[in-house]
Amino acid sequence: MYIAQAKRRTNIAEYILYLWQLEDLLRALQFSPEAIWSQLVASQAPGEEEKQNNLLMWYMDVGSLLREEGKEKTGHLDHTLHLIGDLHTLHEQLLQAPAGERYRTLYARLQPELPRLREMTGRRDISDTELAFRTLYAAMLYRIKGDKTKESSISDAIELVSPVIGELARIFHLTENGELDIWEQKNG
Repeated sequence: MYIAQAKRRTNIAEYILYLWQLEDLLRALQFSPEAIWSQLVASQAPGEEEKQNNLLMWYMDVGSLLREEGKEKTGHLDHTLHLIGDLHTLHEQLLQAPAGERYRTLYARLQPELPRLREMTGRRDISDTELAFRTLYAAMLYRIKGDKTKESSISDAIELVSPVIGELARIFHLTENGELDIWEQKNG
């Protein structure tokens, strides 16, 4: 909860990937309160019972949401998919907006790889932004599982995906905080 809150404030991409990892972790723990306590809560904020109880309740709430959305086995919470939708809207705007010059350059490097990534993931029906997140998440899972073959098959794409998502997250943060108007013309 505390990690998620900090990531949400500072980097929307890290927040989404963190929640996706948490979803899989909760599934692996079979949503068991005892397992969640021993694996996720006990080592955090030792001696601070109120914080630990808040963490346990938050993890259980995330698990409840997964169940409510019928995603006990696979899938991602609607919350994160809506955020990706917001990021994709920003992506589309940045392809036209004055503030998107750097983003367009990064995205142009990635664009030729998108068909291969769609083929690899088997996901032809999702936005380029969601595809980029799914690619990053797959690479993270390959690394965790120690699957060097799959990790190496995607590593070149990660070098193109990461800067795009990083820039998109940076601009999202600035616009969300009112620090940037992407449509404002730059003064020469």
